[in-house]
Amino acid sequence: RLHLVTWNVGTASPPPDVTSLLELNSLSPATDMYVIGLQEVNSRITNFLSDLAFDDPWSIFFMTVLSPLGYIKLSSVRMQGLLLLIFVKHIHLPFIRDVHTHYMRTGLYGYWGNKGGVTIRMSLYGHTVCFMNCHLPAHMENTEQRLDDFEKILEMQFEGENIPSTLDHDVLFWFGDLNFRIADYGIHFVRESINNKRYSLLWEKDQLNMAKKSEAFLQEFIEGPLQFKPTYKFDLYSDVYDTSEKKRKPAWTDRILWRVKNLCQNASKEGKFSEEEQTISVTLNNYISHMSYGISDHKPVTGTFGLELKPLVSDPLVTLNPEGEWSAERDVLISYSAVPELPSSAWDWIGLFKVSFRHVNDYVTYAWVEDDEISSNKDSKQVYMSAAEIPDTGGEFLLCYYSNNLQSIVGVSQPFQIRPSRTLTEKDPTQEESSRMQKSDNQESHNEA
Repeated sequence: RLHLVTWNVGTASPPPDVTSLLELNSLSPATDMYVIGLQEVNSRITNFLSDLAFDDPWSIFFMTVLSPLGYIKLSSVRMQGLLLLIFVKHIHLPFIRDVHTHYMRTGLYGYWGNKGGVTIRMSLYGHTVCFMNCHLPAHMENTEQRLDDFEKILEMQFEGENIPSTLDHDVLFWFGDLNFRIADYGIHFVRESINNKRYSLLWEKDQLNMAKKSEAFLQEFIEGPLQFKPTYKFDLYSDVYDTSEKKRKPAWTDRILWRVKNLCQNASKEGKFSEEEQTISVTLNNYISHMSYGISDHKPVTGTFGLELKPLVSDPLVTLNPEGEWSAERDVLISYSAVPELPSSAWDWIGLFKVSFRHVNDYVTYAWVEDDEISSNKDSKQVYMSAAEIPDTGGEFLLCYYSNNLQSIVGVSQPFQIRPSRTLTEKDPTQEESSRMQKSDNQESHNEA
């Protein structure tokens, strides 16, 4: 279950609450993956430079919301105002591999990143999936420029061996502020049609719908029905269309489309697949806008999808477990076993994480799999972790094996409890502070490595 968000946030700060945007109160099964594409994130030079060194406010905001619910930030990519974030449930981490990011500037003839595309691709249970967040040129008359820019973005190549081109992925999701407008009709006709919910009158003059009929490279992209009001342009903090002097004509600028590779070629005359052919399918469950959010002149749009996969990868590369009962008062052991095809490295490590960890570098402590190994046989290996690095307060934790060659977590343990130190309340405060600083120094040295 995939929940995809596109939102032009107009340089605003995050809103107080995104419960409805992320469908956190939904009675449906829990979402497995959140894909969040934002446009016009505050990109003044000072903000942008500080955000390169640290997570930007929007990333921190979504991590704060989603990490207590068992999601970690799998990957992110930013190009000035364009930001793409992917969050995933812990259980899927060992089956997501070959994660790569890319971006392409198209603003100012490719020299400026206020327009363009940011992309994250991955192997998901052995299937190649690509997510592309775009911000295309504005204004009614720039349809051809939008199409030209999107064609250029589709041609971007990921760095690395054996990574398919964008259109060669099994599934490609394309979304963002695509800026296509409603042609021909005047503003009064458009607004009257919206007031009467006669959206179908406007669909045939939507520039993207028209382009899909004439442009070959768009014809395999699928979109759900536009059964919601055009999402641009609104007065701030209202559901009233633009009352400024410009009085922009409403438009469905914010869109979510997808493409399943070779869907057209593989479909039979009845439009169905044989079971042997169909190893991955995409079902759109919900395609809506969220009118209650008013921080920008765009309303966010979400698409909720079912991805049905025939797993080509069903076993994790690494299985790992804590040995015995863990407490903060003694050294502990981790046992793990790896499949022969794991491309192991001296830089692989096993991290101890709180269950609500935010991203791969949010570990409490870690052990190098080679330097800290204490025993090995053909079935499993054991790695040592010092009691000095175990949190005195205890709690619920996970172990994750990070592969340096694959740049991803390839094994996750079941959650387990660490007993708190019995002497925690008796500790001298200066000793406790010294211990905390030592652990902080250990983490800094790992980050540098």
